[in-house]
Amino acid sequence: MEERSGSRVSRLETRLVRRGFSDPDQAVRLLDEPALHGLAADPVLLDALGAAADPDQALFGLSRLLEALDPHERHTLRDTLTASKPLRDRLLGVLGASSALGDHLARHPRDWHALVSFELRDIHPGAGDFLGELARRVRPGGNEADALRVAYRRCLLTIAARDLSGTTDLPQTAAELADLAGATLQTALDLAAAEDPEAAAACRLAVIGMGKCGGRELNYVSDVDVIFVAEPRDGVDEQRAMQAATRLAAHLMRLCSDTTGEGVIWPVDANLRPEGRNGPLVRTLASHLAYYRRWAKTWEFQALLKARPIAGDAELGRAYGGAVAPLVWEAAAREHFVADVQQMRRRVVDAIPAGELERQLKLGPGGLRDVEFAVQLLQLVHGRTDESLRGGNTLEALSALSSGGYVGRADAASLDGAYRFLRTLEHRIQLHRLRRTHLMPTDPDDLRRLARSMAPLINGDTRDDPVTVLQREWKRHSVEVRRLHERLFYRPLLDAVAELPVAELRVTRSGAAGLTAEAARQRLAALGYADPAAALRHISALASGVSRKAAIQRTLLPVLLGWFADSADPDAGLLNFRQVSDALGATPWYLRLLRDEGAAAEQLARVLSAGRLAPDLLLRAPEAVAMLGDSTGLAPRSRAALESEILAAVGRAAGPAAGVAAARSVRRRELFRTAAADLLGRLDDAPARALDATGEALTSITAATLQGALRAAVNGWEDRNGELPTRIAVIGMGRFGGHELGYGSDADVLFVHEPRLGVLEEDAAGAAKAVIGEMRTLLAAPSVEPPLEVDAGLRPEGRNGPLVRTLASYAGYYARWSHAWESQALLRAEPMAGDLDLGARFRDLIDPLRYPGEGVPERDLTEIRRIKARIEAERLPRGADPTTHTKIGRGGLADVEWTVQLLQLQHGHEIPALRTTRTRAALAAATAAGLVEREDAEVLDAAWVLASRVRAAVMLVRGRAGDSFPGDARELAGVARYLGYGVGHSGELLDDYRRVTRRARHAVERLFYGTD
Repeated sequence: MEERSGSRVSRLETRLVRRGFSDPDQAVRLLDEPALHGLAADPVLLDALGAAADPDQALFGLSRLLEALDPHERHTLRDTLTASKPLRDRLLGVLGASSALGDHLARHPRDWHALVSFELRDIHPGAGDFLGELARRVRPGGNEADALRVAYRRCLLTIAARDLSGTTDLPQTAAELADLAGATLQTALDLAAAEDPEAAAACRLAVIGMGKCGGRELNYVSDVDVIFVAEPRDGVDEQRAMQAATRLAAHLMRLCSDTTGEGVIWPVDANLRPEGRNGPLVRTLASHLAYYRRWAKTWEFQALLKARPIAGDAELGRAYGGAVAPLVWEAAAREHFVADVQQMRRRVVDAIPAGELERQLKLGPGGLRDVEFAVQLLQLVHGRTDESLRGGNTLEALSALSSGGYVGRADAASLDGAYRFLRTLEHRIQLHRLRRTHLMPTDPDDLRRLARSMAPLINGDTRDDPVTVLQREWKRHSVEVRRLHERLFYRPLLDAVAELPVAELRVTRSGAAGLTAEAARQRLAALGYADPAAALRHISALASGVSRKAAIQRTLLPVLLGWFADSADPDAGLLNFRQVSDALGATPWYLRLLRDEGAAAEQLARVLSAGRLAPDLLLRAPEAVAMLGDSTGLAPRSRAALESEILAAVGRAAGPAAGVAAARSVRRRELFRTAAADLLGRLDDAPARALDATGEALTSITAATLQGALRAAVNGWEDRNGELPTRIAVIGMGRFGGHELGYGSDADVLFVHEPRLGVLEEDAAGAAKAVIGEMRTLLAAPSVEPPLEVDAGLRPEGRNGPLVRTLASYAGYYARWSHAWESQALLRAEPMAGDLDLGARFRDLIDPLRYPGEGVPERDLTEIRRIKARIEAERLPRGADPTTHTKIGRGGLADVEWTVQLLQLQHGHEIPALRTTRTRAALAAATAAGLVEREDAEVLDAAWVLASRVRAAVMLVRGRAGDSFPGDARELAGVARYLGYGVGHSGELLDDYRRVTRRARHAVERLFYGTD
């Protein structure tokens, strides 16, 4: 008999283990007790217990509940439990998740009846239903505090049951908890008034819910934040009325916050009131407003965002809400508002104990506060003009922000999902013992119960350990929240919007600002727009309509208009922005990038309004805007990386034309990258180093383009004729060889070839000429891509000589016919593309010419000086001002470069550091060798850098090369802005340029011409 009994017990234990029981022995003992006797044979009940978060706890709670009932009630509950699935799910769900509510049922066992009703008001009760329930169960007189607690927990029991059984979702549960809190406060206020009728007769008192209670998103266990506002009743002195209201408010707080035999409901916290703990508990409405208008800090307006009347005098509560709301929505205009809110969030994180940081669901990085702060900041900034954002509920506000285009739909969905997950996790943790906590537990049993209760929200493999899946999901959501928080909460766009006057923010669906047409034109004119009527048309075209695209544009435009206005040409900036937006408007990432990604919007505005070159490059392929959203997107790419990309594209191309087109496309994109980085100051903080970086980047782009174009032309020749009978090298000359290319520079080159073994030189030369000719033609051909002019004018015999020569032909020419100026030109020669070995041998060939072993003969020095003087006299364009011509004007580029090159010719053979193609490096080497006084070197370097930067600025602003300052005032202002001069200071730029170059010319006179 015992053996069979043991076998039965063993089989029952096995079934219990399979259903998730951790202590099957204890479960078997409980099931054998009288209260539960016979239920072990009910597989449906065992399955329901196994579905609970903690089956052992659920069974223990059920045992206590049944034992606490009289026999008749016990029989009724057992029958209902086995017959009614809804009750089974609700009751066992609560008992398995909350030991505290199990304790409540053990003390008040008849409250199980609260879980049986299924009328509509029981499924989705409102504040009135809770208030009625509390009023029926709590009467004035007797032990009111205990009665209030028991009635509150009976209502809480029903909320938890609906939550755990899936009848309500998180927002509904949090709203019910807030409604129950409001009803509890109202009941407590009614009890206080009944006990002190004199006080109730003297004042009108309203209770304003704050925080999560005000937002109807309360936790299971939380302080309930409130503010009390009161007014005297007719004929009552204000001081007496405030004293009466204070007595009522204090009594209300004690009824809810004191600990009794039935525990505590929750603390009522009134510390968000004006002056906090140091201020009076109750104020009149006028006193509240006076404080907020004069003394309130930024965080207090953020807190008022959630203010909502929840108890007491409803009319006074509405008056309070109506009076403080305008102050809330004006708060974003306060100085440093955004920075203050951001700093407050950082202080919250910094205050978390180090041991809790990784366990914090609420306050830690990636926690609930990250979502709430980001949403509130966006509300306060954009809610100034968009009333749809003026709500106190986090999820509802997030939805409104998404609908309005202030937050991307995908980002909003991610935040919504993460917030629901984290809040549900917080609820489940608090439900267990009904304790206020926001920390992930560490106890294995607590983690297991928590993981099982969260199963519906975890999309993991059911074969995985539930705790592992829970922690993985928690970390995934936390990382996503932190990422989006950083992007939304700290994006610079908010700072700019917060600082704009409201009138400038109101870009309506009709497209124009919320002003009359004339007032709008006046405002735009005041901002510096030369054609305000055209600007209004652009704004209207961008922002009109009800589409999501237009909504996002209405968010962006107020800020962008200000950034455009801060440039030298606001009209061009706005026009360029419209053109880019028209080109990219249908792509989902474009406006999302500008709205969400760091400083992308400001960077685009600065680039579009800084001149013509960068916008022209961008408009040819607007997708390059994406670079502005990448923290490393504007970093110049290495020559090796560019060559690799271009050569791969050429290899895929169908013919030379397509191959060169691919190379030119990459070049255009990289020109934009460099120009944008230059305009935004991303290359280097020091102007001289930024100039060097620009020259290096442009040189790499040109060299890679030539390498790709040469490969394309060779491939085309070989497709038609077989293997190319010669090897070709491209030698960079001038600014190209010196790694000092500007935006408008041609590529000065020499071409050298070497026939393959057994090939006639004529055949090789013809093939090389054909390949090079096709390459040059395709690079300069009309196209949507900017042309690259390849200039071979520095070759032997100039334009009368052959386009390409063999190494031997170059050697023969230089040995017999070379002039001094050619040796000078070769100082800048450097192999750039084609056959590397051939290029290196060409360099070996020319080194003795450019660094002659005995220095330069005096006759050659005289010749070089004569040529320089003739250039100054004859080459300056008619009408050009010699004091401001950057190339051959006084103290300009030619003056500095010829001076440095003369020193290289004279001393390069004995000073290795002078053997460089770079002007500034050679000047530094000459200074280090004592050939140039440091003061002179600094003057020459400053002049060369300034002249080079002016040329770059002219190209960036005008979109075409120029060696003189622009005559147009707006273009000159653009050049001045690039060089760091403020609005209206173009004249200072010209004065500074003349001063710097005049000093440089004095040094040139001494060092180059040998005069004092």
